[in-house]
Formats: sequence, C-alpha cells, structure tokens
Amino acid sequence: MNHSNNTTPEDPVRYGFYGRLSPDFPSQICVDIAEVCNLACIHCPHPEFKQSKYYSKKYLDPELNRKMVDEVRKQGQGITKYIRYTSNGEPLIHPKGYEMIAYAVERSGTFVTLTTNGTIMNEKRTRRLLDSGIHMIDISIDAFTPETYERIRVGGDLEVTRANVLRLLEWVKSSGASTKVVVSYVEQPANQHETADFERFWREQGADYVVVRRLHSAAGAVPQIAREMWESVVGTKRRPCPYPWERLVLNPRGRLAFCPAEWEYKAEFADFATTTIKEAWQGSFMEGLRRAHLDNDFSCHDFCGQCPDWKAMRWPDEGRSYADMIEDFTTGEKGA
Repeated sequence: MNHSNNTTPEDPVRYGFYGRLSPDFPSQICVDIAEVCNLACIHCPHPEFKQSKYYSKKYLDPELNRKMVDEVRKQGQGITKYIRYTSNGEPLIHPKGYEMIAYAVERSGTFVTLTTNGTIMNEKRTRRLLDSGIHMIDISIDAFTPETYERIRVGGDLEVTRANVLRLLEWVKSSGASTKVVVSYVEQPANQHETADFERFWREQGADYVVVRRLHSAAGAVPQIAREMWESVVGTKRRPCPYPWERLVLNPRGRLAFCPAEWEYKAEFADFATTTIKEAWQGSFMEGLRRAHLDNDFSCHDFCGQCPDWKAMRWPDEGRSYADMIEDFTTGEKGA
C-alpha cells in the first residue's frame, strides 16, 4: 500500500544536499557483505528472509569490494565520511570479511567501521580485527540481562558476547590501539526497562559510545511495527527520508541500492560490475527518487511509499545521528 496520500509534504527547502550531504558522491557507503546470520533477533526480518525466495546465502564478491574502496579513494576523498561494513546477516561470517575490511582500512583514505553481533569475536578473530587497524567496531547487543538477550537475540548467549566485548575493550586499552568501540541497543518493548542499566554498564566498562537506536520497521518488513508507525503519524506531514541524499548500499548480490533497511532487493537499481558509484549517485534514477521524496509522490517508487521509517530518520540538523558520532570520532571528540 502506498501511504503518500495520508500526509502532506513539508517545505522542501529544508531538505536536499547541505552540510555533509554532497551531490558529488555519497557521504556514507554501506557494504552489506553477507546474507547469512547466526542469530534470529525478534526485531529483525532475517528469520523470515531466510525462508523466502530472496535468500541464497550470498556473499559479496571481494573484487567488487576492492572496486568500491578504490573508487572511494579516487572520487570520495573529503566527501565520504565513512565506509560501514554491515549486513542483513553477520559480516564476520563472510569467508573473506577480514581481508575486505583490512583492504578498506589500508586503501580507502576514509573512516572504516564494522557492525557485528559480536557472538563469534573470539580471541583470534578479535586480534585480526585490531591488527587491520579498523577505526570503529559497533557491537549490537540489545539487552542488559541474559534473559532479555535470549528473548531478543534468539540463538545467542549474552555471557559469551559480553566477554568478547570486554576482552576487546581491554585489548584496545592495553595496546593503545585507536579503534573505537561502540555498543548498540535497539530499544523496544522487550528491553526498555533495561536501557538505563545497559547505558550505565557499558559506559563504566569504557565503551567509546553507547548507541540507543529507535525501533523501526526495516523498511516495512516487520508488519506489526510498520502498522504502529503509520498509526502514530496519521495527520502528520510526511518528510523526505535522508537516505537518497546520504548513502548508497553495495549489497551481497553486487548491486547498488538506495536503502540499507530493505530485505527483498527492491531498492537495488544498478549493477556495480558495470557502473560506478559516482555514475549511480548522479544518475537519473537517484534524481527521480529524490524528487519523489521532495514532492511526496511515490507513484513511481512504491517501495518508499509503503515505508514508515522516515519518521525515525534524522537529517543533519534534526538532532544526533550515527553520522554525528562518526564525526565526533574523526574530529577527536568523544561523545559517549
């Protein structure tokens, strides 16, 4: 269902390329390197995705990773603020994930981050990450107590994950490594009673930043959350999502996509093997998508029209965001 008629557009003068958002090249590159995951989190569509026709255990071709890194170095210097290795699965499951991250750190000329669930970060793997010189590791935990963790991060063990992160923090401190350690938490009904304890504990343990994320619908892929979000904005003016001005995604199939939150590859629009990030970013498809968001007319972009997550997204002048945290790190400010 396209929901664009339920709201009215705001003044588009507020939105567009400004600040860290550039028409020349994306300010963020999300590298979605693996479909495979070892958990089944309750707020994540992966369990359903795994049973769908779209799932094929894909891993990103390392050659395309190299192509992306080389282009960021050549075309994105001073524009791309960070490359974020993340995944609809678990990035560290990729057989070449460590080598791909190390190549980006060495060659991209920009800040490189990893988002992981931390469950398989044993001593050997943690050493490999630190040896790569990665700039930031973000571990998604989502709970303070083992019981809540087991309920939210199905298939995981908080004691194992917590020990992995504490070891990482200790090694960073003892070695003098510059790697920033972030722990993150998607606040939701099952854990909201633990938010304060979670923040307090990880600050005391020395995490560089504690991220508490707002729950969203994964671009409509979690129907119950999507319904609740739409109900909460009835009568509210719809504003453009910042993603089309902010980032591109390189997905496991080797395609470029405009949304990091979708699960059926409806946001992919170009084959990276036959184009470049710059061409895609400046091309007619992205121009049309931006215009659709500004005009609140999704007649040609049904995927965006059905997504309520614009409510949870922040533009650069609308409060703190993940990109602001990265900016703190790159300018030497700690914002935990």
